[in-house]
This record gives sequence, C-alpha cells and structure tokens, in this order.
Amino acid sequence: MENNCAVILAAGAGKRMKSDKPKVLCEVLCKPMLGWVVSSCEQAGIDQICAVTGHGRELVEDYLAGRCATAYQAEQLGTGHAVLCAEDFLREHLDGDVVILCGDAPFMDSRTISQAHKAHAEQGNAVTVISAELDNPSGYGRIVREGGAVTGIVEQKDATPEQIAIREVNSGTYWFKVRDLLGILNEIKPDNAQGEYYLTDAVRLLLGQGKKVGAYTAETPDVVLGANDRKTLYRLNTIAREMIIERHMENGVEFVCTDGVIIDPDVEIDCGATILPGTILKGKTKIEAHAVIGPNSLIEDSTIGQHSVINATQVYQSAVHDQVKIGPFCHIRPNSVIHTKVKIGDFVEVKNSVVGAGTAISHLTYVGDSDVGKNVNFGCGCVTVNYDGINKFRTTIEDGAFIGCNTNLVAPVTVGENAYTAAGSTITKDVPGGALGIGRAKQVNREGFADKKLAGRKTKV
Repeated sequence: MENNCAVILAAGAGKRMKSDKPKVLCEVLCKPMLGWVVSSCEQAGIDQICAVTGHGRELVEDYLAGRCATAYQAEQLGTGHAVLCAEDFLREHLDGDVVILCGDAPFMDSRTISQAHKAHAEQGNAVTVISAELDNPSGYGRIVREGGAVTGIVEQKDATPEQIAIREVNSGTYWFKVRDLLGILNEIKPDNAQGEYYLTDAVRLLLGQGKKVGAYTAETPDVVLGANDRKTLYRLNTIAREMIIERHMENGVEFVCTDGVIIDPDVEIDCGATILPGTILKGKTKIEAHAVIGPNSLIEDSTIGQHSVINATQVYQSAVHDQVKIGPFCHIRPNSVIHTKVKIGDFVEVKNSVVGAGTAISHLTYVGDSDVGKNVNFGCGCVTVNYDGINKFRTTIEDGAFIGCNTNLVAPVTVGENAYTAAGSTITKDVPGGALGIGRAKQVNREGFADKKLAGRKTKV
C-alpha cells in the first residue's frame, strides 16, 4: 500500500440527524463514524489519507487532529465534486491507486479494502467498485453486468424493471488508478435532476475510454450500511455492538450476560477475561487475561492487568496492574498507576497518583497527586490535601506506612517508611520513618455542658 492513498467523503451536514455536529462525527459505539473509516484505512496499511470536509469543517478537523490531510468542499455538489476538491492531494499520488470511501459508512472494514485492492491490481482495472449482495437492495445503485463484466452502475430511480431485480449494489466505495481518475474527473457533468456531480459517472466515462472496470463483492453486506437519521444510527449501534461482542467471544472472552455491555471497536481483550453486565469499554483500552470487569464498570483508554477485578468502578487513562481489586463505587482518574495486588475498596478516588504494590485503600478516601509506596495501609476517611486554591502539590507516602482514619495529609508532605499517623490528624509537616505523626488538638471535656444546654426541653419519645 506504499504508493496508495485514500479519500474519505466527510462533508455532509446530516440534517435528519438533528445534531449540532456533522453527520460523520455521530458515534457508533462511542466512536465517530469517520473514526471507524479512518481506522479501517490505517489497518489496511494506507497512511496517506485525505478527508473532504464541508459542514462542521472545524469540528471534523479538530477530531482528526493532524491524523490525515483535509480538503474543503464549500458547496456540497455531489460525490464527484467532493473528490474534485481533493485534486491537489490526488496529484501527489499520481502513480498509485486511491480508495474513495464514505465517511458515514462505518462497517467498510480493512479486510474488504485490502481484498478489493488485490482484485483491482490483479485485474489491471482503472476502477474497481466494492459491491455487496442484498436481500433487499431497495434504495441502492445496482451493479449492471454483461457476461460477468461490469458495464455500469444505475441508480434505482433510473433503473429498468430488470435492473431493479438486481441484488448486487454499489457500496459507494471505489478503488481507482489515480491517473485514470484525474483524467476523467473534470468530465463529470451535473446532468441529473439533482444537478450534482456523481462519482458513479466516472465508471461510465472510463468504460467509454475502453478502460477496465471491475467489482469486488464484499463478504458481508454490512459494508454498505450508513446512517441518515437517529433511527438508522441506532440500528448501526445495535449491529456493531453484537458484532464486536461476538468477535470477543470467538477469541475466548467470557460474557455471562451481555445486557448493557458496550465495547468500543478499538478495545483489546485477552482470552480468559470476563465481562459482566453493564460494562462499558472505550478508546484504547486493553483488558488482560483472566481480569473480571463489572458489573457496571466503565474503562476508558486504560490497561487492566491479569486477574484484576474492577467492580462498579470507573477508570480513565490509567494503568491497573495484575491481581488488583477495585470497587465497588470507585473512581480512578487520569494518569494513575495502580501496582500489583493493590486493594481499593468502596467510595475511593485516586487521581494522578502512583499506588505501590500491596497497598490497601479500603474505603472513603481521596488520594490525589500522590506517590504511595508498597504495603501502605489507609484507614477510613483519609484525604491527601493537594490543592491550596491556586497550585497543586504532591504527597509522598513511603513503603509500609500506616495512615490512620480521618487523616488529612496537607501537601507537600512526606510520610516516611513504616511511619504512622494518628487517627483524626491533620499532618502539615513531614513524618520521619518509623515515627508517629499526631496533628490534633488536645481533648477537653466540659462537665455539665449538656445538662445546661438541654435544661427545660421536653423529653422526646
């Protein structure tokens, strides 16, 4: 694929979506449809990609964030016009092939792209249309053949009764020889009711020049599916959800029940892991062997190690190592590293911190901007006080330290190796290794205070 490139048509507004963002940024399983298409190109080995933007140009460019080149289609005058807007990009790849894809067709997968190109190259085609066989082809352009050879693409509204009966349809994705495409691109005319420039006319023009035209039939008809409104987008989500779960099942992942399970297409799950109901896995997440995720957990852009259990917990942009137990009702915020055999109990929040192996943070505790050593024990209700209203500071807790219940560690502060803090303390100075830090007022009892305060009140039953 070294000399080849891709152009993704991503200029449509998608008014029927009733969204404040362009259609290609509407999501299927937490990932914009455009992202699915870009990923498929990358997985097929195509790293020279141009997205043709239009409506929501800045939003699309922000999403792509330098991941690929862009061209701008100021007016949406059809697919042929959109490709013409990428002419400068195409001229940089004159000696290669280009795949033209729709940014709102998320199931055009890398295997189909690669296999279609293989057929395109072996047959010496000027253009190869990716097609699909549908039980109900209504609404799609039909692939017309004579003796097996492609002789054209006809839209349903222009089709004869015999052509309407054809079940092979145009997916909207094509492989072209770049030089051949540029040779006829300016000859496409808006000679239709919509007054638009259709890329399908390129097939007719190339046939008229005696060039070879072929069609590669995809293994799955899902490659043609797109979304024009919220209902069809929902259907795509349903199809994608089941497809991805089944793929993980085939790879040895256990699902006791799939209710509420949503898995982003970029997520990796090793054989032997268990995914429980209500689990959502997003982004560049990796679940390693024999981990148990859920119920009701959300993991995003994070790694969960082998034999770890994440119960009713949210983890973001963090690394959880092997044999860790977290939850229920915990929040692991970005840039945290939880080392082997750590135990984190209910209602604990960890943020931008390293927690050493074997440490226990059992309940009702906040650990923020901290470096925690090995085998540290946190009592209930502890807080690392990391923010003074202007700046953030770090807390260091060394190996074997014991943090008593309701301790406030006011950063920057260090609790030394095997040191203790007394329950209820507010620690503002370093505690040396092996010492006990006490930071609380002396208890004073006022005799008779309650009797005086309650005098004259009626006893409640």
